[in-house]
Amino acid sequence: MERKIDQYYCKWKNDVIRKPLILYGAKQIGKTFSVLNFGKKEYKNTIYFNTDNNYELLSLFKKERSTEKIILKMSLLSGETILKEDSLIILDNVVDNNIVKGLKIFGSEHSKYHIIAITSKKEKLSEFKGEELQFKAMSSVDFEEYLWAKGEKSLAEIIKESFYKKKTCAFHKVALDLFQDYIETGGFPEIVLASIEGRSSYELSALKQKILDIYKKEIALTSNLIDIVRGIEVLNSIPQQLKKANKKFQYGLIGTGKRSKEYENSIAHLVSNELVYRSYKVESIKSPLSSCKEKDSFKLYAPDEGLLYMMLHLNRKQFLTDENIKEVLYENHIAKTIAEGGFALYYYQSGGKAEVNFVIQNRMGQIMPIELTIRSNSKAKSLSVFMKKFTVTQAYRITENNFSTKKEVRYIPIYATFCLKENRI
Repeated sequence: MERKIDQYYCKWKNDVIRKPLILYGAKQIGKTFSVLNFGKKEYKNTIYFNTDNNYELLSLFKKERSTEKIILKMSLLSGETILKEDSLIILDNVVDNNIVKGLKIFGSEHSKYHIIAITSKKEKLSEFKGEELQFKAMSSVDFEEYLWAKGEKSLAEIIKESFYKKKTCAFHKVALDLFQDYIETGGFPEIVLASIEGRSSYELSALKQKILDIYKKEIALTSNLIDIVRGIEVLNSIPQQLKKANKKFQYGLIGTGKRSKEYENSIAHLVSNELVYRSYKVESIKSPLSSCKEKDSFKLYAPDEGLLYMMLHLNRKQFLTDENIKEVLYENHIAKTIAEGGFALYYYQSGGKAEVNFVIQNRMGQIMPIELTIRSNSKAKSLSVFMKKFTVTQAYRITENNFSTKKEVRYIPIYATFCLKENRI
Protein backbone atom coordinates (compact mmCIF):
# COMPACT_ATOMS: atom_id res chain seq x y z
CA MET A 1 0.00 0.00 0.00
CA GLU A 2 1.40 3.40 -0.98
CA ARG A 3 1.79 5.80 1.93
CA LYS A 4 2.63 9.51 2.02
CA ILE A 5 5.58 8.85 4.28
CA ASP A 6 7.34 6.90 1.49
CA GLN A 7 8.48 10.20 -0.04
CA TYR A 8 9.99 11.27 3.27
CA TYR A 9 12.02 8.06 3.54
CA CYS A 10 13.60 8.71 0.14
CA LYS A 11 14.50 12.29 1.11
CA TRP A 12 15.99 11.01 4.36
CA LYS A 13 18.09 8.43 2.54
CA ASN A 14 19.57 11.03 0.19
CA ASP A 15 20.06 13.75 2.82
CA VAL A 16 23.73 14.76 3.03
CA ILE A 17 23.32 15.35 6.78
CA ARG A 18 21.23 12.22 7.32
CA LYS A 19 21.09 11.01 10.93
CA PRO A 20 19.47 7.95 12.52
CA LEU A 21 15.71 8.32 12.22
CA ILE A 22 13.22 7.80 15.06
CA LEU A 23 9.84 6.95 13.51
CA TYR A 24 6.97 7.23 15.96
CA GLY A 25 3.23 6.70 15.87
CA ALA A 26 0.44 4.61 17.38
CA LYS A 27 0.31 0.83 17.18
CA GLN A 28 -0.99 -0.92 14.05
CA ILE A 29 -0.79 2.07 11.68
CA GLY A 30 1.75 0.42 9.36
CA LYS A 31 5.07 1.82 10.60
CA THR A 32 7.03 -1.43 10.41
CA PHE A 33 5.53 -2.52 7.10
CA SER A 34 6.25 0.83 5.47
CA VAL A 35 9.90 0.81 6.59
CA LEU A 36 10.41 -2.81 5.51
CA ASN A 37 8.88 -2.00 2.14
CA PHE A 38 11.21 1.01 1.82
CA GLY A 39 14.20 -1.18 2.64
CA LYS A 40 13.18 -3.76 0.08
CA LYS A 41 12.89 -1.15 -2.68
CA GLU A 42 15.88 1.05 -1.90
CA TYR A 43 18.65 -1.12 -0.39
CA LYS A 44 20.69 -4.21 -1.20
CA ASN A 45 19.65 -5.76 2.10
CA THR A 46 17.58 -4.95 5.17
CA ILE A 47 18.59 -5.98 8.68
CA TYR A 48 15.62 -6.12 11.06
CA PHE A 49 15.73 -6.36 14.86
CA ASN A 50 12.73 -6.53 17.16
CA THR A 51 14.13 -4.98 20.33
CA ASP A 52 11.28 -6.24 22.52
CA ASN A 53 12.90 -8.64 25.04
CA ASN A 54 15.94 -8.92 22.77
CA TYR A 55 18.45 -9.17 25.60
CA GLU A 56 21.48 -9.81 23.39
CA LEU A 57 20.81 -6.64 21.42
CA LEU A 58 20.14 -4.62 24.57
CA SER A 59 23.37 -5.88 26.11
CA LEU A 60 25.27 -4.90 22.98
CA PHE A 61 24.04 -1.30 23.13
CA LYS A 62 24.72 -1.06 26.87
CA LYS A 63 28.34 -2.14 26.50
CA GLU A 64 29.56 -0.79 23.17
CA ARG A 65 30.26 2.86 22.36
CA SER A 66 32.05 2.32 19.06
CA THR A 67 29.97 2.38 15.88
CA GLU A 68 32.15 -0.21 14.16
CA LYS A 69 31.92 -2.61 17.11
CA ILE A 70 28.15 -2.13 17.26
CA ILE A 71 27.86 -2.84 13.53
CA LEU A 72 30.11 -5.89 13.77
CA LYS A 73 28.08 -7.43 16.59
CA MET A 74 24.76 -6.57 14.94
CA SER A 75 26.03 -8.29 11.83
CA LEU A 76 26.89 -11.39 13.88
CA LEU A 77 23.48 -11.36 15.59
CA SER A 78 21.59 -11.04 12.32
CA GLY A 79 23.82 -13.24 10.17
CA GLU A 80 23.81 -10.46 7.58
CA THR A 81 26.59 -8.29 6.19
CA ILE A 82 25.86 -4.66 7.00
CA LEU A 83 27.06 -2.33 4.25
CA LYS A 84 27.65 1.40 4.45
CA GLU A 85 25.06 3.25 2.33
CA ASP A 86 23.61 -0.01 0.95
CA SER A 87 22.03 -1.64 4.03
CA LEU A 88 19.03 -0.46 6.04
CA ILE A 89 19.09 -1.31 9.74
CA ILE A 90 15.64 -1.37 11.38
CA LEU A 91 15.22 -1.41 15.16
CA ASP A 92 11.57 -2.05 16.03
CA ASN A 93 9.65 -1.41 19.27
CA VAL A 94 12.36 0.81 20.72
CA VAL A 95 11.77 1.93 24.31
CA ASP A 96 15.21 1.44 25.89
CA ASN A 97 17.34 4.56 26.35
CA ASN A 98 20.57 2.57 25.91
CA ILE A 99 19.63 1.80 22.32
CA VAL A 100 18.92 5.46 21.66
CA LYS A 101 22.26 6.45 23.22
CA GLY A 102 23.93 4.07 20.78
CA LEU A 103 22.06 5.62 17.86
CA LYS A 104 23.22 9.06 18.93
CA ILE A 105 26.82 7.91 18.47
CA PHE A 106 26.04 7.18 14.82
CA GLY A 107 24.41 10.61 14.50
CA SER A 108 27.27 12.49 16.12
CA GLU A 109 29.82 10.85 13.80
CA HIS A 110 27.76 11.47 10.64
CA SER A 111 27.96 7.73 10.04
CA LYS A 112 27.24 6.30 6.60
CA TYR A 113 25.13 3.53 8.11
CA HIS A 114 21.39 3.96 7.54
CA ILE A 115 19.32 3.28 10.68
CA ILE A 116 15.60 3.66 11.39
CA ALA A 117 14.27 3.06 14.91
CA ILE A 118 10.52 2.57 15.37
CA THR A 119 8.52 3.27 18.52
CA SER A 120 4.86 3.56 19.49
CA LYS A 121 5.76 5.15 22.83
CA LYS A 122 5.35 8.82 22.02
CA GLU A 123 5.78 9.67 25.69
CA LYS A 124 9.38 8.44 25.45
CA LEU A 125 10.34 11.07 22.87
CA SER A 126 11.24 13.62 25.55
CA GLU A 127 13.84 11.14 26.80
CA PHE A 128 15.06 10.33 23.28
CA LYS A 129 15.52 13.94 22.14
CA GLY A 130 18.89 15.03 20.78
CA GLU A 131 20.51 16.81 17.85
CA GLU A 132 22.13 13.53 16.80
CA LEU A 133 18.77 12.13 15.70
CA GLN A 134 15.97 12.89 13.28
CA PHE A 135 12.31 12.41 14.23
CA LYS A 136 9.26 11.74 12.09
CA ALA A 137 5.65 11.13 13.07
CA MET A 138 3.51 8.66 11.14
CA SER A 139 -0.28 8.54 11.14
CA SER A 140 -2.87 5.99 10.15
CA VAL A 141 -4.23 5.80 6.60
CA ASP A 142 -6.04 9.06 5.83
CA PHE A 143 -8.78 9.40 3.24
CA GLU A 144 -6.38 10.43 0.49
CA GLU A 145 -4.26 7.31 1.06
CA TYR A 146 -7.47 5.26 1.20
CA LEU A 147 -8.38 6.57 -2.25
CA TRP A 148 -4.91 5.61 -3.50
CA ALA A 149 -5.42 2.09 -2.18
CA LYS A 150 -8.80 1.92 -3.94
CA GLY A 151 -7.25 2.94 -7.26
CA GLU A 152 -8.83 6.41 -7.05
CA LYS A 153 -5.70 8.56 -7.08
CA SER A 154 -7.14 10.87 -9.74
CA LEU A 155 -10.18 11.52 -7.53
CA ALA A 156 -7.87 12.46 -4.66
CA GLU A 157 -6.17 15.00 -6.93
CA ILE A 158 -9.52 16.42 -8.01
CA ILE A 159 -10.55 16.88 -4.36
CA LYS A 160 -7.29 18.68 -3.54
CA GLU A 161 -7.63 20.88 -6.63
CA SER A 162 -11.17 21.80 -5.59
CA PHE A 163 -9.93 22.68 -2.09
CA TYR A 164 -6.97 24.81 -3.14
CA LYS A 165 -8.70 26.52 -6.10
CA LYS A 166 -11.98 26.99 -4.16
CA LYS A 167 -14.19 25.39 -6.77
CA THR A 168 -16.86 22.69 -6.68
CA CYS A 169 -15.93 19.03 -7.04
CA ALA A 170 -17.41 17.42 -10.15
CA PHE A 171 -17.41 13.99 -8.47
CA HIS A 172 -18.90 15.07 -5.15
CA LYS A 173 -21.38 12.18 -4.75
CA VAL A 174 -18.73 9.58 -5.62
CA ALA A 175 -16.29 11.11 -3.15
CA LEU A 176 -18.92 11.25 -0.38
CA ASP A 177 -19.91 7.60 -0.90
CA LEU A 178 -16.26 6.49 -0.76
CA PHE A 179 -15.68 8.61 2.33
CA GLN A 180 -18.57 6.91 4.10
CA ASP A 181 -16.96 3.57 3.21
CA TYR A 182 -13.75 4.90 4.75
CA ILE A 183 -15.49 5.94 7.99
CA GLU A 184 -16.88 2.43 8.36
CA THR A 185 -13.49 0.87 7.61
CA GLY A 186 -11.17 3.22 9.50
CA GLY A 187 -7.51 3.95 8.90
CA PHE A 188 -5.68 0.81 10.01
CA PRO A 189 -3.90 -0.63 6.94
CA GLU A 190 -4.78 -4.23 7.75
CA ILE A 191 -8.48 -3.40 7.79
CA VAL A 192 -8.29 -1.16 4.72
CA LEU A 193 -6.72 -3.97 2.72
CA ALA A 194 -9.23 -6.51 4.05
CA SER A 195 -12.07 -4.19 3.02
CA ILE A 196 -10.64 -3.79 -0.48
CA GLU A 197 -10.35 -7.57 -0.72
CA GLY A 198 -14.10 -7.78 -0.09
CA ARG A 199 -14.05 -9.26 3.40
CA SER A 200 -17.43 -9.28 5.16
CA SER A 201 -18.46 -6.71 7.79
CA TYR A 202 -18.22 -9.46 10.42
CA GLU A 203 -14.63 -10.22 9.44
CA LEU A 204 -13.77 -6.52 9.51
CA SER A 205 -15.31 -6.24 12.98
CA ALA A 206 -13.18 -9.15 14.18
CA LEU A 207 -10.05 -7.41 12.88
CA LYS A 208 -11.09 -4.17 14.59
CA GLN A 209 -11.65 -6.02 17.86
CA LYS A 210 -8.17 -7.51 17.58
CA ILE A 211 -6.67 -4.04 17.19
CA LEU A 212 -8.76 -2.67 20.06
CA ASP A 213 -7.42 -5.51 22.22
CA ILE A 214 -3.87 -4.53 21.20
CA TYR A 215 -4.58 -0.96 22.30
CA LYS A 216 -5.88 -2.22 25.63
CA LYS A 217 -2.73 -4.29 25.99
CA GLU A 218 -0.73 -1.08 25.49
CA ILE A 219 -2.67 0.45 28.37
CA ALA A 220 -1.78 -2.60 30.46
CA LEU A 221 1.91 -1.71 30.14
CA THR A 222 1.53 1.27 32.49
CA SER A 223 3.44 0.91 35.76
CA ASN A 224 0.49 1.56 38.08
CA LEU A 225 -1.96 -1.37 38.12
CA ILE A 226 -4.98 0.74 39.06
CA ASP A 227 -4.27 3.04 36.08
CA ILE A 228 -4.60 0.02 33.77
CA VAL A 229 -8.20 -0.53 34.83
CA ARG A 230 -8.97 3.18 34.70
CA GLY A 231 -7.38 3.61 31.26
CA ILE A 232 -9.51 0.82 29.82
CA GLU A 233 -12.60 2.31 31.49
CA VAL A 234 -11.89 5.66 29.84
CA LEU A 235 -11.37 4.09 26.41
CA ASN A 236 -14.54 2.01 26.71
CA SER A 237 -16.60 5.06 27.73
CA ILE A 238 -15.75 7.18 24.69
CA PRO A 239 -18.69 6.05 22.48
CA GLN A 240 -21.22 7.01 25.15
CA GLN A 241 -19.37 10.25 25.91
CA LEU A 242 -19.58 11.32 22.27
CA LYS A 243 -23.23 10.33 21.82
CA LYS A 244 -24.30 12.91 24.41
CA ALA A 245 -25.61 16.30 23.25
CA ASN A 246 -22.84 17.87 25.33
CA LYS A 247 -19.77 15.83 24.46
CA LYS A 248 -17.69 17.06 27.39
CA PHE A 249 -16.06 14.11 29.14
CA GLN A 250 -18.05 13.16 32.24
CA TYR A 251 -16.56 10.84 34.85
CA GLY A 252 -20.04 9.87 36.02
CA LEU A 253 -20.55 7.89 32.80
CA ILE A 254 -17.72 5.60 33.90
CA GLY A 255 -19.40 4.88 37.20
CA THR A 256 -21.07 6.43 40.23
CA GLY A 257 -18.73 8.45 42.41
CA LYS A 258 -15.85 8.51 39.94
CA ARG A 259 -13.65 11.61 40.32
CA SER A 260 -11.31 13.46 38.01
CA LYS A 261 -8.22 13.11 40.24
CA GLU A 262 -8.51 9.32 40.07
CA TYR A 263 -8.26 9.37 36.27
CA GLU A 264 -5.72 12.14 35.58
CA ASN A 265 -2.76 9.81 35.10
CA SER A 266 -4.72 7.31 33.01
CA ILE A 267 -6.03 9.96 30.63
CA ALA A 268 -2.60 11.60 30.35
CA HIS A 269 -1.10 8.24 29.38
CA LEU A 270 -3.78 7.62 26.76
CA VAL A 271 -3.36 11.08 25.24
CA SER A 272 0.45 11.10 25.24
CA ASN A 273 0.53 7.78 23.34
CA GLU A 274 -2.27 8.75 20.91
CA LEU A 275 -4.59 6.06 22.23
CA VAL A 276 -7.17 8.86 22.46
CA TYR A 277 -7.25 12.51 21.34
CA ARG A 278 -8.15 15.33 23.74
CA SER A 279 -9.79 18.67 22.91
CA TYR A 280 -9.90 21.36 25.60
CA LYS A 281 -12.73 23.83 26.11
CA VAL A 282 -12.08 27.56 25.65
CA GLU A 283 -14.51 30.36 26.52
CA SER A 284 -12.28 33.26 25.49
CA ILE A 285 -10.04 33.58 22.47
CA LYS A 286 -6.54 35.04 22.50
CA SER A 287 -3.08 34.02 21.38
CA PRO A 288 -1.76 31.55 22.31
CA LEU A 289 -4.90 29.43 22.56
CA SER A 290 -3.20 27.25 25.16
CA SER A 291 -3.54 30.13 27.63
CA CYS A 292 -7.34 29.98 27.30
CA LYS A 293 -7.93 26.27 27.88
CA GLU A 294 -9.94 24.97 30.82
CA LYS A 295 -7.97 21.98 32.07
CA ASP A 296 -10.98 20.30 33.68
CA SER A 297 -13.27 20.63 30.67
CA PHE A 298 -12.43 18.54 27.64
CA LYS A 299 -13.66 16.01 25.10
CA LEU A 300 -11.97 12.73 24.30
CA TYR A 301 -12.05 11.19 20.84
CA ALA A 302 -11.38 7.62 19.71
CA PRO A 303 -8.06 6.86 17.93
CA ASP A 304 -9.85 5.66 14.80
CA GLU A 305 -13.31 6.08 13.27
CA GLY A 306 -13.49 2.41 12.28
CA LEU A 307 -12.89 1.37 15.89
CA LEU A 308 -15.50 3.87 17.06
CA TYR A 309 -17.94 2.49 14.46
CA MET A 310 -17.45 -0.98 15.91
CA MET A 311 -17.65 0.21 19.53
CA LEU A 312 -20.98 1.88 18.72
CA HIS A 313 -22.25 -1.49 17.36
CA LEU A 314 -23.43 0.11 14.14
CA ASN A 315 -24.65 -1.21 10.85
CA ARG A 316 -24.52 0.74 7.58
CA LYS A 317 -28.18 1.80 7.71
CA GLN A 318 -27.84 3.26 11.20
CA PHE A 319 -24.77 5.20 10.17
CA LEU A 320 -26.37 6.72 7.09
CA THR A 321 -29.80 7.51 8.56
CA ASP A 322 -29.06 8.59 12.15
CA GLU A 323 -27.74 12.14 12.02
CA ASN A 324 -26.57 12.04 15.64
CA ILE A 325 -24.45 8.96 14.94
CA LYS A 326 -23.14 10.48 11.73
CA GLU A 327 -22.18 13.65 13.60
CA VAL A 328 -20.31 11.60 16.22
CA LEU A 329 -18.25 9.78 13.58
CA TYR A 330 -17.63 12.89 11.46
CA GLU A 331 -16.55 14.95 14.47
CA ASN A 332 -14.18 12.19 15.56
CA HIS A 333 -12.73 12.12 12.05
CA ILE A 334 -12.12 15.88 12.05
CA ALA A 335 -10.50 15.75 15.50
CA LYS A 336 -8.14 12.94 14.50
CA THR A 337 -7.24 14.56 11.18
CA ILE A 338 -6.47 17.94 12.72
CA ALA A 339 -4.45 16.36 15.53
CA GLU A 340 -2.46 14.31 13.00
CA GLY A 341 -1.68 17.58 11.25
CA GLY A 342 0.12 18.72 14.38
CA PHE A 343 -2.55 21.09 15.68
CA ALA A 344 -3.61 21.27 19.33
CA LEU A 345 -7.37 20.67 19.71
CA TYR A 346 -9.74 23.16 21.33
CA TYR A 347 -13.50 23.72 21.18
CA TYR A 348 -15.45 26.85 22.00
CA GLN A 349 -18.37 26.77 24.42
CA SER A 350 -20.21 29.63 26.02
CA GLY A 351 -23.35 29.80 28.12
CA GLY A 352 -23.48 26.05 28.58
CA LYS A 353 -23.95 25.32 24.89
CA ALA A 354 -21.31 23.91 22.55
CA GLU A 355 -21.05 26.46 19.76
CA VAL A 356 -17.97 25.73 17.66
CA ASN A 357 -16.65 22.18 17.34
CA PHE A 358 -12.99 23.11 16.88
CA VAL A 359 -10.81 26.17 17.26
CA ILE A 360 -7.20 25.89 16.18
CA GLN A 361 -4.25 28.21 15.82
CA ASN A 362 -2.36 27.79 12.58
CA ARG A 363 1.37 28.10 12.05
CA MET A 364 1.09 31.82 11.39
CA GLY A 365 -0.67 32.35 14.72
CA GLN A 366 -4.08 32.88 13.11
CA ILE A 367 -7.12 31.69 15.07
CA MET A 368 -9.28 29.41 12.92
CA PRO A 369 -12.75 28.13 13.92
CA ILE A 370 -14.00 24.91 12.32
CA GLU A 371 -17.66 23.96 12.60
CA LEU A 372 -19.28 20.67 11.63
CA THR A 373 -22.81 21.07 10.30
CA ILE A 374 -25.09 18.23 9.23
CA ARG A 375 -27.49 19.19 6.42
CA SER A 376 -30.72 19.50 8.38
CA ASN A 377 -28.94 21.81 10.83
CA SER A 378 -27.42 24.04 8.17
CA LYS A 379 -28.91 27.28 9.58
CA ALA A 380 -26.78 27.22 12.73
CA LYS A 381 -25.65 30.75 13.63
CA SER A 382 -22.96 29.90 16.15
CA LEU A 383 -20.03 30.30 13.76
CA SER A 384 -20.98 33.79 12.58
CA VAL A 385 -21.59 34.88 16.19
CA PHE A 386 -18.17 33.56 17.16
CA MET A 387 -16.51 35.37 14.27
CA LYS A 388 -18.09 38.71 15.15
CA LYS A 389 -17.37 38.38 18.86
CA PHE A 390 -13.67 37.61 18.41
CA THR A 391 -13.04 39.46 15.12
CA VAL A 392 -12.12 36.31 13.23
CA THR A 393 -11.78 36.86 9.49
CA GLN A 394 -11.73 33.28 8.19
CA ALA A 395 -13.50 30.09 9.18
CA TYR A 396 -14.41 26.65 7.90
CA ARG A 397 -17.77 24.96 7.98
CA ILE A 398 -17.59 21.24 7.22
CA THR A 399 -20.73 19.70 5.73
CA GLU A 400 -21.89 16.93 3.40
CA ASN A 401 -22.38 19.54 0.67
CA ASN A 402 -19.99 20.54 -2.09
CA PHE A 403 -17.27 23.19 -1.85
CA SER A 404 -18.45 26.80 -1.65
CA THR A 405 -17.55 30.13 -0.05
CA LYS A 406 -19.96 32.55 1.64
CA LYS A 407 -18.38 35.76 2.86
CA GLU A 408 -15.51 34.76 5.16
CA VAL A 409 -16.67 31.16 5.60
CA ARG A 410 -15.33 28.35 3.43
CA TYR A 411 -17.67 25.38 3.13
CA ILE A 412 -15.69 22.14 2.91
CA PRO A 413 -17.20 18.70 2.22
CA ILE A 414 -16.39 16.22 4.97
CA TYR A 415 -14.35 14.05 2.60
CA ALA A 416 -11.89 16.94 2.05
CA THR A 417 -10.96 17.25 5.73
CA PHE A 418 -7.56 15.71 4.97
CA CYS A 419 -6.69 18.89 3.06
CA LEU A 420 -6.79 20.85 6.32
CA LYS A 421 -3.69 19.11 7.65
CA GLU A 422 -1.53 19.89 4.62
CA ASN A 423 -0.04 23.02 6.26
CA ARG A 424 -2.12 25.39 4.16
CA ILE A 425 -4.91 26.47 6.50
